[in-house]
Amino acid sequence: MRRLFDDELNDIDANFTEMGMMVSATIEKAVKAFIDHDRELAQEIIDNDAKINEREVELEQKSFEMIALYQPVTSDLREIVTILKAVSELERMADYARNIAHATIRVKGHVRVPEIEAQLSEMGNRVREMVEEMLAAYVKSDDTAARAVAAKDAKVGEMFDKINEKGISKMERHPETVIGSTDYLNVASYLMRIGALVTNVGEWIVYLNTGNIIELNPESSNLV
Repeated sequence: MRRLFDDELNDIDANFTEMGMMVSATIEKAVKAFIDHDRELAQEIIDNDAKINEREVELEQKSFEMIALYQPVTSDLREIVTILKAVSELERMADYARNIAHATIRVKGHVRVPEIEAQLSEMGNRVREMVEEMLAAYVKSDDTAARAVAAKDAKVGEMFDKINEKGISKMERHPETVIGSTDYLNVASYLMRIGALVTNVGEWIVYLNTGNIIELNPESSNLV
């Protein structure tokens, strides 16, 4: 019985990690589509969102089945609960990436601001790296690494502030950039929220190892 439980738990872990990489790739594509005004790629992201949703449902169902069948306790139960919580965070990250794709579809003939687009690209890369690093922390069950990744969210907040400041300044001085700059601010906001969700995953990794529920970045907890 124990071997069956371990095998099924390993399968869930592998599927969770695979879903996380799908989300990471989606974030990368969403930012690229927005910067490149690639509406075809954006539509692909929107169409593929259902696959990520399906993966979330499958993982949740399997987790509930394991709880009912094996009635795990202590650390085993914490691992299943961590997956249940973290998979929800991943799905919400994908939703924000989908929102970026929708913003790309809306863009048509807007005045572009290369400086802000470069900052958005950098911010997107930072957030994607956080997702992948947090997944690595989960695979290793390393709460110290999870805390370190969550600490990087402060830099994401700084990037958002710079983009916000630059976008507002452009809108004030160049009215023709208002529509485009509004989209820039929205996309930056979505990326900032993804960063906050990565922090949430880190909190569940800490819970997995310690049994304690904590807030790693209390200032970002109201973003999501």
